[in-house]
Formats: sequence, C-alpha cells, structure tokens
Amino acid sequence: MPALKGRVALITGVTRKNAIGFAIAAQLAEMGADLMIQSFLPYDQQFPEVGELCDPEELATALRSYGGTVAHLKADFSDPAAPETVIKSALEAFGHIDILILNHTHDSMKTLSELTTEEIDRHLAINIRANLLLLQVYEKQHDGRAGGRIILLTSGQHLGPMPHLAYVASKGALHQLTCSLSGHFIEKGITVNTVNPGPTKTYNPDAELDKAVRDRMPLGRWGEPADAARLIAWLVSDEAAWITGQIINSEGGFRRG
Repeated sequence: MPALKGRVALITGVTRKNAIGFAIAAQLAEMGADLMIQSFLPYDQQFPEVGELCDPEELATALRSYGGTVAHLKADFSDPAAPETVIKSALEAFGHIDILILNHTHDSMKTLSELTTEEIDRHLAINIRANLLLLQVYEKQHDGRAGGRIILLTSGQHLGPMPHLAYVASKGALHQLTCSLSGHFIEKGITVNTVNPGPTKTYNPDAELDKAVRDRMPLGRWGEPADAARLIAWLVSDEAAWITGQIINSEGGFRRG
C-alpha cells in the first residue's frame, strides 16, 4: 500500500509547475495522499521572471495524474479570514486533514531603506499571522488519528546575512516557533518540523547569479524543487514519526560568505 494512502495533505503556495510547492504536492500524490492546494496568483504575477504561472485547476489536473484526489482553492493570506476558509474548504472536500505544509510566502524583495509600514505589516500578516491561524484551525479539526504532520518552510536567514529584512524577520519567526510548536503539538501525536530548502532553481537566473551560486555549491548545481520535496515527503511519512522540533537545512553543502 502506498505510504500515505488514506491521508489528506493541505499544501499552501502551489502556483507553478517548476516550484517547490508543486514538487511537494506531486511527491505526496505519488505516495497516495489526497491533496488540497492553495494558491494566490496575484502575488506570483509580480515576478514574471520566475516562470509560467498556471491556473489552479490546471495544476490540480496535472497533480491528479500522479494519483489521488486533488482539490484547490484561491486565497489571499493577507485576509485574516483566509486561513479558516482554506481549512474549512479542505474539510468539506475530504473530511479531515492529516498533513499541513505551509509553503506560501511573501517577499517584497525590498531592502531596509525601501521598506514601508504597509510592506512590513504584509510580511508579518502572510508569513506569520496566517501560519499561526492555519495551525490553530488545523489543531481544532484534528481528531487524534495517527500521521499528523506539520511542515514549515523557512530560508537561510539564520545561517548568513540576507538583504530583505522584513522577509528575514518573518522567516526567522517561523524558525523560532518550531521548537515551541513541536512541544505543543506532540501531545496530540503531531510532529512539527521546519525545512530550509537552500538556493533552489525555480526560475532561470541571470548568468552572473547562476555562476555565483554554482561556485558556492560543492556539487556544482543549484538545489532542485525535487530535493526539498523528497525530504518533506519523508518527514510526513511514518518513517519520520520520531522526529519533531527540528530545523533542517537542505542546502547541498552551500558555502556562505
């Protein structure tokens, strides 16, 4: 029997076939999970260089080819009501949620001198508030069945300096929340882990950036979305049931500095 047969995964931030969210969803579908995916195209449309965007139904259709049932919902996590709406939609579609993968993010790509009050608040609303509210509603619906898993995604902000400080602050908060969240959820048999995927090639960088990253990679390549997806798929499986409260840096030996 497939490792995740009978389990339901809610994955946020699934908007492009060449990105981490889709790779995670495809991996879990192959393992037998049913999926609810959330997307918000207006955010990704700000970055046309990152690749072709897909309508959520197109993504859902592609994911169904891997197996299982796939539903989708468009939601803007800057809206305080969106987390509850997303969880309730998953419950209406599948009856329960076993696996919660919080892959969505907001990064305005602004440095300190460029930040506005509104931009700071938007980072905190989407990257911190929405995650906490999603976790709150997820906990309320969980009935204690085996296989409860939560995955947060962060960046390498704890390993070296990064220029986008509102993004750093919000991702750093998820890093610091991991231990306390794991302590809270383990009483219900639910594990909580955070993954830093490292530099991941989800778009075609210019030649200068591509070379700069490759030069710091001992294996001579960027990370691929599938690298993060394989790790996360293992963390949500029964094989990783004893692992919780960890921040895992999946960076292929990336040399910082």
